[in-house]
Amino acid sequence: MRSLKIPIMSSRLPKLLTVALLASFAGLTAGHSAELPDPDGKPADMSKKVKVFIIMGQSNTLEMGKVAGGEGSLENAVKEENLYPFLIDDEANWTARNDVRQVHVMQRRGNMSVGRNDFLSVRGNKIGIDQGIGHELGNAIDEPVMILRSSIGNRSLGWDLLPPGSERYEFKDPKDEKTYAYPAYNDEVRHSRWEKGSPPEPPKHGWYAGKQYDDDVANAKKVLAELDKYYPDAKGYEVAGFLWWQGDKDRYNAGHAYRYGQNLVTLVKALRKDFNAPNAKFVCATLGQTDKDNATGNEKMILEGMMALADNPEFKGDVAVVYSHPLSMGSASNAHYSGNAKTYMNVGLSMGQAMVDLLK
Repeated sequence: MRSLKIPIMSSRLPKLLTVALLASFAGLTAGHSAELPDPDGKPADMSKKVKVFIIMGQSNTLEMGKVAGGEGSLENAVKEENLYPFLIDDEANWTARNDVRQVHVMQRRGNMSVGRNDFLSVRGNKIGIDQGIGHELGNAIDEPVMILRSSIGNRSLGWDLLPPGSERYEFKDPKDEKTYAYPAYNDEVRHSRWEKGSPPEPPKHGWYAGKQYDDDVANAKKVLAELDKYYPDAKGYEVAGFLWWQGDKDRYNAGHAYRYGQNLVTLVKALRKDFNAPNAKFVCATLGQTDKDNATGNEKMILEGMMALADNPEFKGDVAVVYSHPLSMGSASNAHYSGNAKTYMNVGLSMGQAMVDLLK
C-alpha cells in the first residue's frame, strides 16, 4: 500500500476554520495520516442502493485541470512528483474505480447534454474535483457511489443559480452610491438588478432569476429517473450529499457578494427539499485565490458568507466548509487556476474527506 502525498505543506491553520473544516483539512496536512489504497478493481455490491453525491456550482466544478504536459499537469504530479499514487497501477496506467460512477450533465441550448457516464478514472486530457471526491468516497463507503455533476460555467448564485425561497432585497452599491433592487427567485426580469424606483426590464429568451438552478436540478433528476442507464444494475438510490464550489461570478457584483451567505443558506434548504433529501450533507469549498488574511471587498464578503455556513447552528453536523486557499497552486478561479491539476486534486480530496467526516 502506497501512502498519499499532497503538496500543500501549510504551517498555519487559519483561525477562521471551524471544527468541521479542521476535520476535513487535517488529512491533507503534512504526512497525510490516512492512506488511500489503490482501487481493487472490484464492482460495488449492487444489492445496495446507490449513494448519490451531486456536484453543483460554476466552472470551478468543470474539468479544467490538465492531464498531459509539464509542470502543473497530472502526469507530472503523479509520475515525476510521486503524488496521488492511487491514480496509477504498477504499470503506470491510470486506475479505475469500478464502484464509483462518474456522470456529467450540462444544460446546452435548452437540452441536457451528457459529458461522462462511466466508472471513475482519468480519461482525456482534463480532470476536475470529481477525481479526489470519488476516490475518497469510494474508499470510505461500502455501497455503490455516483458522483453526479450538473453544472455549467459563468453562473452566479445571486442571479442564475438563485434558489427557491430567495426574496427581493435592496443594496447600495459603494461604487456609484446608488441603491439597487435585486430579484426574488422566479422573477421574470432582464437583469440581475435595477435601480430602486425604476421598473425592471422584461426578460429576454425566457430567462428568469434562478433558471440555471432549475435547469441543473432538473437535469440531475433526469439522471436519477433513468438510474439504470447511468448506473447499470442499480437497485435504487439515496441522495446522500451535495458539493458546491462556486462564487467567481458573484465577486463582480457587490450586491451578490453581500447576499452570498444568506443565498447559500437558502440553497442548502432548497436542494434538500427538491431532492427529498432532508438529511443530505453539504460541503462547500471557498475560492482558491481568496486568502482570509488579505481578502477585501466582494471576495471577503463571499468568503465570510461561506465560512458562516459551517457555524450556522441550523446545520450543525450537516455542513462543512473547505478553505481552499492553502490547497491551491496559484492563479485564480476566473483563470481556472491555470489548469493546474494539483489544485483540482487537492480541493477534490479535501471536499471528499469533509463529506466522509460528515457522513460518519
